[in-house]
Amino acid sequence: MGFVDRILICTDCGGEFIFTAGEQLFFLDKQFKNDPKRCKPCKSRRGAQGANATAGSGPAAAGISRTETRTECSECGIETTVPFKPTQGRPMLCRQCYKNKMSASPTAAETASAPETAASDFAAANSSAPAAVAAEARRQPPQPELPATDVSIAI
Repeated sequence: MGFVDRILICTDCGGEFIFTAGEQLFFLDKQFKNDPKRCKPCKSRRGAQGANATAGSGPAAAGISRTETRTECSECGIETTVPFKPTQGRPMLCRQCYKNKMSASPTAAETASAPETAASDFAAANSSAPAAVAAEARRQPPQPELPATDVSIAI
């Protein structure tokens, strides 16, 4: 399918602009269904207006007030604020206690490897295969090979 430059009318300024063959190919690749409605100057002007409206992103910029609740830290007892409404029965931590708890707790990788270590110890005790080979086989599932494809597009 050959593309030819087309002349379109801008919906903002009413001026003509060229929808090039390369742009049409790009639209086809991205599976865009509609032709562009604005020329490049109007499109960039519209984008700049939208960027200015959202320059201070976040809930405060949108006019939404952020909920801050004053509470007492469950660990050290100092008064602190949290950016949500606390639920009953859950511990509330100040920033410092939260950082301490996160640095002291094991990471997800460490907790995930604990059962794996026990499984490899069990395999070593109950099989003739080396534990390292068995553990490696469990960790890395076989990767399917993808067929090579040759794609070419004529412009």
